Amino acid sequence: MEMPFASVPPSATAVTRVWRADARGPSVCAVIDGSVIDITSSAAPTMRDLLEMDAPVAYVRENSQSGQRLGGVEDIAAQSIEAAGDLSATHFLTPVDLQAIKACGVTFAKSMLERVIEERAEGDPTKAEAIRERCTAIIGDSLHDLVPGSEAAENVKAALIAEDMWSQYLEVGIGPDAEVFTKCQPMSAVGWGASIGLHPISNWNNPEPEIVLAVDSQARVKGATLGNDVNLRDVEGRSALLLGKAKDNNASCAIGPFIRLFDDGYGIDDVRKADLDMTVSGEDGFVLNGKSSMREISRDPLDLVQQTCARHHQYPDGFALFMGTLFAPTEDRDHPGEGFTHKIGDVVSISNTELGTLSNTVRLSTQCPEWSFGTAALMRNLAERGLLS
Repeated sequence: MEMPFASVPPSATAVTRVWRADARGPSVCAVIDGSVIDITSSAAPTMRDLLEMDAPVAYVRENSQSGQRLGGVEDIAAQSIEAAGDLSATHFLTPVDLQAIKACGVTFAKSMLERVIEERAEGDPTKAEAIRERCTAIIGDSLHDLVPGSEAAENVKAALIAEDMWSQYLEVGIGPDAEVFTKCQPMSAVGWGASIGLHPISNWNNPEPEIVLAVDSQARVKGATLGNDVNLRDVEGRSALLLGKAKDNNASCAIGPFIRLFDDGYGIDDVRKADLDMTVSGEDGFVLNGKSSMREISRDPLDLVQQTCARHHQYPDGFALFMGTLFAPTEDRDHPGEGFTHKIGDVVSISNTELGTLSNTVRLSTQCPEWSFGTAALMRNLAERGLLS
């Protein structure tokens, strides 16, 4: 099944990571004019080090002139599909490495209702539609332009509580404090072309197309990329205390295909108005098209950054921050009233004109390659290559 890898905009300063079979480890690379250029050096042995620079764009532009060309984007993309986690083959990796991988939930007031529905349905998709109709009848279109923590938000929360529709998701969805959780461990995310995993116990799940901010240790946003924050609706719906089990499993986080660094032509305002398109193509012929628009996010991206990293919490290696999604599929796939859930072999493609396309094939987490190359392995590899000073 086709896995699109949208071309990098000509004006973009784009960086990613590639597993180099000859070096038995990863390299930091620039994507320029359809070519992948290795720009790894002792000054930037990791993506973390590149993003910590005061002027990463200048470093990329300077070192791209002398860096080693590893191949064309399409060639490495083809190898990435065939590699399937094979460390003896060169392939794309997620563009982050040592950064913490954090995620914000329920940042779109409109999608908050789906979290309430999951909880009220206790993970049973057959109950979802009736609960959805009841919630909509109570609040109508009052979520439009709702500002979390405002008096209007408190009124919406009070209306739902009065109708016995209280949920802890109301607090993080429209209250003053954002939900910020750890999506997965550093080095455990997968990149473009890799399999993305579902825990075998889940029978109701979906992709979550999101923009992911690349943030340094000083809470400075250095760029943006795409992410799939896979959601196990039945597991989290049974109990919010199962969030870790629902979110952090083998290969359950995809980020890529590249980080577009902020420069004179692209910045946080472009992120604020970004639209995401998503397609799920199944081996059964089913196709789901979805969208998410950052214009409708209830919390500003920089507010989410500050709620994640400030005096109360530090990230010395920086962090990647998923900002949530408007997308919550309700289209029936198999049976009326049961909505959408993944099937093994689905290809999920998340696209944005400025950030390319992130494509992955859905497997069970137990079918995906085991995560074996962690931080210790990275440090040993970089030392062997003479890249640690």
